[in-house]
Amino acid sequence: MSGDSAVKIASSVDTAIARGALASGSRLPAVRDAAEMLGVSPATVAAAYRSLQQRGVIVSDGRRGTRVRSAAPVSAPPPPPLASGIRDLASGNPDLELLPKAFDQRPYRDELNDPRLLEAARIQFERDDVPADHLAVVSGALDGVERVLREHLRPGDRVAVEDPCFTGVLDLLASLALVPVPVPVDDEGLLPDPLRRALKSAQALIVTPRAQNPAGAAITPKRARVLRNVLASFPQTLIMEDDHAGPIAGAPYVTLVHGRDRWAVVRSLSKSLGPDLRVALLAGDASTIARVEGRQSLGIRWVSHILQRIAADLLHSRGTQKLLARAEKTYRERREALLRELAKRGIAAHGVSGLNVWIPVAHESAVAQSLLGRGWAVNAGERYRIASQPAIRVTIAKLEPKDAVRFADDFYAVAISRANMPGV
Repeated sequence: MSGDSAVKIASSVDTAIARGALASGSRLPAVRDAAEMLGVSPATVAAAYRSLQQRGVIVSDGRRGTRVRSAAPVSAPPPPPLASGIRDLASGNPDLELLPKAFDQRPYRDELNDPRLLEAARIQFERDDVPADHLAVVSGALDGVERVLREHLRPGDRVAVEDPCFTGVLDLLASLALVPVPVPVDDEGLLPDPLRRALKSAQALIVTPRAQNPAGAAITPKRARVLRNVLASFPQTLIMEDDHAGPIAGAPYVTLVHGRDRWAVVRSLSKSLGPDLRVALLAGDASTIARVEGRQSLGIRWVSHILQRIAADLLHSRGTQKLLARAEKTYRERREALLRELAKRGIAAHGVSGLNVWIPVAHESAVAQSLLGRGWAVNAGERYRIASQPAIRVTIAKLEPKDAVRFADDFYAVAISRANMPGV
């Protein structure tokens, strides 16, 4: 513990916990003892402790003193199989013969994750240069993001995010009482200098390396080298990568997690295999994965093995691999067709990867309403933005190239009419 102000003292405790110097359940010095040790007033230490307690970092337990809040339990391995002839009267399982036969039944005390799904995940991650020694299965990308954030952050912590940013991430941060710190992006991803400024106050970074939603950015190898140099100055920052589009993103995966102590990469199967599958693959450092699975064991227990087996079968299927390749090619053609038609009309837009194109406008709500009147439903950018400029988001997933011509014409007409209005 160090510092001569409440903010600095609280920050030193945060740092000690992140580095493992203060373990879960560790007792902190009494207020007066800490004040004497640091050469500050008891009121200063009390203010620091109060701040940490309000954020859930520490808990006061009366005469037992003030302690670091207990962390989530780590995931326990499944129990060893019973020896031959032993009757299982301990696991709490129903009789499988008395359950419906519509699918293979899975009892309690089995493995958390389907081995074939983990095998497919390991192949995917290693192909994209993401360490795959520790894996978990979660119920979608946002479920993975939330679980990782809950294990590492406390209410009031600050999280660097892309600006514009996916609305689901912003809503999630608000629900967790976490504070978003905007970092602007261009077509190559996060801008390095703003990222450095953001990380001076942020405890975590959420980044979408490709198919960034809504702007369609994709981190290039050149940009990644610069970003890794920035991140090297902040070794304790948690990095959470969201690869929601996976193999249909239309850009290679470029990761920032190498050499990090605290990191996770979540890869959803929703865009590539179907939104209702509700399965995502999670890679991360050993502690993070163990804590995520430990928390799962207290709640959902596991992601349904029925869903996991379906996902594993699909990922191992040659037919699925061919379909994914066709989907990636088709989405790229549709995205590039719209960008090309907009460019012909002098309209700047963004979308080097993914399923969306981001078009800057002067009055996003008015443009969205005018386009709706012409038969096009698009999203106004307000809910995606923190400090970035107005825009609309256009999802190209079902926009055929021939339709891109008509949309571009309609958008141009709307944009011109809005530009001619008073006050624009």
